[in-house]
Amino acid sequence: MDEKQGQVVDQAIAIADERGIDAVSMRAVGQRLGLSPMAIYPYIGSKDALLDGMVERLLRDLLAMVPEEGGWQDRLRGVSRAVRELARRHPGAYPLIMSRPGATAEARRLDDLISEILRAGGVPDAEVPRLERLLATLLLGFANSEVNGRFGAGQGPGGWDAEFAADLDDEIRLIEQIVARSEPA
Repeated sequence: MDEKQGQVVDQAIAIADERGIDAVSMRAVGQRLGLSPMAIYPYIGSKDALLDGMVERLLRDLLAMVPEEGGWQDRLRGVSRAVRELARRHPGAYPLIMSRPGATAEARRLDDLISEILRAGGVPDAEVPRLERLLATLLLGFANSEVNGRFGAGQGPGGWDAEFAADLDDEIRLIEQIVARSEPA
């Protein structure tokens, strides 16, 4: 992404965070940049490309927050912290990650990272895709629901952080059980 494309995407994310994803338009982004909507198309191409660019930027930022060292459980917790931090930073733009097709390079990088972590934990290759989807659903879905009010006021003791940590611990125990079942006796 060149500098001008980055500026367009950054402004689109800012608009989404301020007013919601429905407020993102070529016109709105152009106004923020002091350009006509038509002047943006050469940099982005289309509204769909703009939305995909927003997802790419968000996921690139997320992946930059993930620690590269530690055991598989620590790395998985690091991914979860990064997902929730990104959702909190960009509550208006974050839902795009859930609603756009996961066909972008950064979306594949996130999937690959979770799969790599699972393999490092000893998960058999045949189980990795299923568990990657399960974890991605927990991580992305919980963060989306948390920042967009889906959960309402029903926080348990310790708040959402404690509930999420307990959910992630349950997922880790499930993974450990799957690994234990697959090990030769």
